[in-house]
Order: sequence, then C-alpha cells, then structure tokens
Amino acid sequence: MSGIVLGNIRKSFGPTTVLHDVSLSIADGEFLTLLGPSGCGKSTLLRILAGLELQDAGSVSIGDRVVDGVRPKRRDVAMVFQSYALYPHMTVAGNIALPLRMRRLNAWQRLPLLGRLLPGTRTTTLEITAEVARTAEALSIDHLLTRKPSQLSGGQRQRVAVGRAMVRHPAVFLMDEPLSNLDAKLRVQMRAEIKELHQRLGVTFVYVTHDQAEAMTLSDRVAVMLNGELLQVAPPQDIYADPEDRRVAEFIGSPKINMLDGLVSAPGSVSFADTTIVADIGLSPGAHLKLGIRPEAFRFGAHSERGAISGTVRLVEHMGSDLYVHLDVAGAKQPIVARLSAERTASASVGQRLNLSFEPERVLYFGSDGRRIRALDFAGKAAVTSIRESA
Repeated sequence: MSGIVLGNIRKSFGPTTVLHDVSLSIADGEFLTLLGPSGCGKSTLLRILAGLELQDAGSVSIGDRVVDGVRPKRRDVAMVFQSYALYPHMTVAGNIALPLRMRRLNAWQRLPLLGRLLPGTRTTTLEITAEVARTAEALSIDHLLTRKPSQLSGGQRQRVAVGRAMVRHPAVFLMDEPLSNLDAKLRVQMRAEIKELHQRLGVTFVYVTHDQAEAMTLSDRVAVMLNGELLQVAPPQDIYADPEDRRVAEFIGSPKINMLDGLVSAPGSVSFADTTIVADIGLSPGAHLKLGIRPEAFRFGAHSERGAISGTVRLVEHMGSDLYVHLDVAGAKQPIVARLSAERTASASVGQRLNLSFEPERVLYFGSDGRRIRALDFAGKAAVTSIRESA
C-alpha cells in the first residue's frame, strides 16, 4: 500500500511562511493534483513529500512508514521536474537507464572499462538494457534511444523524463508542472498520455500545476491551494460546481465566475443587480453576501418566459460554438459575462439591450468571510422576478 498522509505541514523561508498547517491524505493508486497560482506553496509541498525540502513542523507518511528524515532515494518515489533535468551528455537510453545503473551496479561495476570485466556486470547491464527498451517502447520513444536531449522536441524530452521515473517502479510518482514548457496542442496530447500511464501503472500520482484544465482532466481529486493554505480537496466536478470557498469559485472556471453583491431583502429573498431571487439561506434581512453565477448558467432572454437580468452589451467574443457576452447591468460593479450557445442564440451586438435568465439553484452564496452559504430551499425557483417588472 502506498497511500500518503501529510500531517500539519508547516514551512517558512526566513520570515515568509509558505505552508500553513497543511494536512492531506492521498489514497493508494489515486491521481491527486495540487492546483493553485504561482507562489501558493504547491511545489514546496511536493518537494517536502519527495524529501528535497525539510518541513519545519508536521510529518510525512508513505504507505505504513513515516519518512521524515528519510533520504529522497529511500522514499520509493520518482519525480518528474518542470525542466525535465535530463543529462545533456547522455543519450536517451543513458538517461533512462541511469536510475537502474545507480541501484543495481556498485561503484566498481559502473567504471567505464574495468567495470565491464567484473563478475555480474554483463548480466545486469543486459537486464537494464532490456528494461530500458521496454519502457521506451511503451512511451513510443524506442526510435530515439541513441539521440541526445538537444536533438529532441519538448514532448520527446518529457517522455524521456517520465521513462526515467518509470523504470524505477516507484510507489509514488511526483510531477511538478511537467507540461508547462509545451505548446497548447502538445499539452492536450500529453495530458491524455499521462492519464493513460496512471491507469496502466495503477500507482499513486501527485501532480502539481497552475493550469486548471490539466487538474480537471487528469485528477481523481483536486487540492486547491492559495497562499500556503489548502482550501478544498474534492473531485474535479465538485471543485467546480460545489466550491466551499469563494476563492476556489473564483480561481476555477473560464470565463471566471460572476461575483455580485447581494442583500437579504426579506426572509427567503435575496436582491442583487436590480433583481430578486427567492432562496432561503438562513440569514436575517439586511445581511450582505456575495452571489456567484457561472457564465454558462445564463440563458438568452428570448428563450425564457421572463428575464431575470437586463443590461447593455459591452463586448461580444465569438468562440466558435459559444458566445461570451459581456453585459453592463445596473447594480453590478463589473460587467456580467454570459456564455451562450452560438447556434441557439440570436447574434448579440455592442449596445444592444439583452435579458438573461438563469436557474436559481445554480446560484452560489458566500458570506463576508468567503465561506460557502448553502441555500435551504429552492421551492420558489419559478419566482425569479425582476424588481423593475414587479414595481
């Protein structure tokens, strides 16, 4: 079993605290992604797990053993770095074989000339060569074994780095933004290959990225980090549709979620952007809160019985199958962005007046502390009305 438990991990660099009591459990065979913006502490947490950094407080367990103070090579983990860290003077075969040579051959056997004459060297070397060939074939780089890293494309170098990790048969794979140096098309291809690799090997993967598309497509669970804090750990669909924290809701999603100022105007009623919605969120009249509405939650007003939000089109972005419509709405500090189907939506133009409707159950509520407030009742969802209409 190779599950991972991180308990109350703290880490500071000088006066700057980069990890604040981070606790996380990762199941054996799980693909977990640490997601967050640059500087949030995700790479530092990964390096602590690998043994490349020492935490100031807390403990790390891999499988059934605590590995605090255990050297990286004794932790049974393999790490793929952002830069790939390939040796430029070695061939592809040499780079992949290096972990095996260091593990299976002693210092005398690794000597260039004398080592070949020592007992057992030839047999072990043939075994290593065969294993390198099998790994390279699995990654479709078997035709590149004699090349140097400088002769490879970015995607090929990434495969070599993965192959070097694979041959060790580690209990845990650690990947620190391995796709960040690739172009957009190749990133999509390599995401699929990494996912297939995880399914084939069945071992634990811990993956670090700031790219939410990578996190959402690859992961069994996503751990969202910000400023050294672990905000939420959940399956990708829950991170997106059911965030526990306003910062998670704002970080996940493209276009970004619409955040609007709201007011509990009466028991069971919330007003925002000249609109009132019926929802029981358990707050007293006069309470202020934030409402989040995903751009895809909106529908074009022409397809609904009555519009819930009305505004003037500021900008239209044509994205092929979708339109991103930016709408200036009275009572909203920022334009509201709606993601509408280009096939089902009449063309929108700048300056045009539009009505947008939405389902009340798709509205997310957040308190002044940023924590999620859950609506208790949507029985009145059909009662979404415009203040202007009811006046």
